[in-house]
Amino acid sequence: MSHDHTHVQEFFSARAAEWDRRFPDDGPAYAAAVAELGLREGDRVLDAGCGTGRALTPLRAAVGPTGVVVGADLTPAMLEAAVGAGRDRDGRLLLADVTALPLRSQSLDAVFGAGLISHLPEPAENLRELARVVRPGGVLALFHPIGRAALAARQGRQITPEDLRAEANLRPLLAGSGWHMTSYTDEAARFLALAVREG
Repeated sequence: MSHDHTHVQEFFSARAAEWDRRFPDDGPAYAAAVAELGLREGDRVLDAGCGTGRALTPLRAAVGPTGVVVGADLTPAMLEAAVGAGRDRDGRLLLADVTALPLRSQSLDAVFGAGLISHLPEPAENLRELARVVRPGGVLALFHPIGRAALAARQGRQITPEDLRAEANLRPLLAGSGWHMTSYTDEAARFLALAVREG
């Protein structure tokens, strides 16, 4: 494990048991973001950095019983919380590093990443790894249930020009990683960037 991974695991391990109780009202925002992926019955989708699995239920609803839903996370305690909440019924949980996925190239139709990008140690390289596992024309959603300004305020900090999620930074980052950004929303109630896998 690199230092970055250790830090991420320590951060989320300490918060896993209380995570869903801390953010009890995020469900509708997750469902709305999943709806914008445009998934169809039978699609194959990854929840990258799935945490407690809050996206798994709407993802399962979107792809139906014939679809494939995988939730991958680096932190065992978060996956345990997902199991405790019964979300393992909606998708297969995988203890895995999303920067080096144990998945075949072009095996997925979409990737959903909630709160993911700020935890990627090498964002350009890591987004290329997500592109690797998605077929050309497949979709990526980078989501957060509150916008950048609200999140910064919650954390007691200011948004800086270097913020990866700023549109001026994120668009070229995605473009250099095999993705074409198709929409960008940053408002108080949510952050959502959608991109299509180039190919």
